[in-house]
Amino acid sequence: MSKFTTRQLRERRHRRVRGKVRGTAERPRLAVFRSNRGIFAQLVDDDAGKTVAASSWVGLPKSFNGDKTEQAAEVGKQLAAAAKKAGVESVVFDRGGYLYHGRVKALAEGAREGGLSF
Repeated sequence: MSKFTTRQLRERRHRRVRGKVRGTAERPRLAVFRSNRGIFAQLVDDDAGKTVAASSWVGLPKSFNGDKTEQAAEVGKQLAAAAKKAGVESVVFDRGGYLYHGRVKALAEGAREGGLSF
């Protein structure tokens, strides 16, 4: 039996990834946070310590109908649109310690559909 909780293990994986992934002004880091209810994503310039653009499931229209995977894909498209407005075309993907599967993968594919490259 593990002496660490699931959240602690995810945070350890995230710290390990963050040692290698860094966002700049030209190529910000696309950081993902997944909760039980929804998904959040933001573009972070680590050099300046600023968030360039952000999107979450809370910003989806009330008329949106779909499961959480479709919700994540839509958030990815919204983030790509906000990135275009901010003048960002290329990003570094930070999956936040989550597996690249399911909602995280759907968000990444939605962002690619919206025009971001990574």
